[in-house]
Amino acid sequence: LGDGTTTDSYTPVAVSLPVGRTAKVVATGGGHTCAILDNDSAMCWGENNFGQVGNGTTGSFQTLPNYVAIPIGRSATALALGGSHSCAILDDGSAMCWGINTYGQLGDGTTTNSNTPVTVNLPAGRTATALALGGSHSCAILDDGSVHCWGYNYVGQLGDGTTTDSNTPVTVNLPAGRTATALALGSSHSCAILDDGSAMCWGINTYGQLGDGTTTNSNTPVTVNLPAGRTAT
Repeated sequence: LGDGTTTDSYTPVAVSLPVGRTAKVVATGGGHTCAILDNDSAMCWGENNFGQVGNGTTGSFQTLPNYVAIPIGRSATALALGGSHSCAILDDGSAMCWGINTYGQLGDGTTTNSNTPVTVNLPAGRTATALALGGSHSCAILDDGSVHCWGYNYVGQLGDGTTTDSNTPVTVNLPAGRTATALALGSSHSCAILDDGSAMCWGINTYGQLGDGTTTNSNTPVTVNLPAGRTAT
């Protein structure tokens, strides 16, 4: 909760942000929270057993906000948190992640945990415009409207037609000619809104979370059965 205690609260408590600072973006993960402040710095707090707070420490939980070790001269424009990892888009369109990396969910080409941000290996010449994180996977919309995902893929949540984990971004198999405008991830599935207002999902489907009328997992995007004539925003 970021108030300097470990006392649960069933009513809102104030996060202890630095004096004079305000928050403009907030994101929550499995047991940690991060915010972008009004000066475009990023701070995180909470569980830190894999370095997901991003301040260069690992192990002890952080009851107060800590500055994320973003490279000098860079600032954060977007944030997304997963089960035990965190990612940000920086002002130059690059993406950086930190925390657990068992399945390659940091996207830096390794499976080594990192308690400071590492650069995601986006395709050459491409930048990120949106981010979403799941339990152990990560996805981004790039500046060309394509979607790339990385990390855990045991039920096809990367959407590339395989069930092979990837420690670098792989291209999601969107329909030809379509681009993505929004993205959201669950524990082991992923969804996107496309430029025609349709919605597509991929990954685990045990409970019908792909919305395609089946309970069959899919390692490529399937169309959500929205009501006739309706689009998603």
